[in-house]
Amino acid sequence: MNRKFRQLRISQLDRTLNAARNLPPRPKGGWIASLREALGLSLAEVGRQVRVPRQNVQQYERAEATDRITLGTLRRAANAMGCELVYVLVPKSGSFAELAERSARESAARDVERVVHTMALEDQKPANASQLIEDEAQRRLNRGKTK
Repeated sequence: MNRKFRQLRISQLDRTLNAARNLPPRPKGGWIASLREALGLSLAEVGRQVRVPRQNVQQYERAEATDRITLGTLRRAANAMGCELVYVLVPKSGSFAELAERSARESAARDVERVVHTMALEDQKPANASQLIEDEAQRRLNRGKTK
């Protein structure tokens, strides 16, 4: 992907990150069972909407609770109960921009540390290894940017 468009996409994702971070965690028994029970719907009623036997709805609930449900099945169950499936991936910490930078920084650190090690063997180890790592990471992150 073009770097300019990649940066734009990361920026767009970061703007939506706050809303996604405020979403509640999945209930222990799963969304299907929690929502069905809260709406007072039986397994058979949801099954009729999805056009499957009630046993299938029960299997969907178990599959969701154990992380084995497909998105398609989850979407069909949500539609049957008048809901929309919202699917989102959120960085464990920080922003999408920070997540995107991590790989470049780790790669730069490995490469610079190898050179510093070789230079140390030749008694030429630079005193500013951490600054060299940061400079190389910035060079890699800024590669391809227009001035």
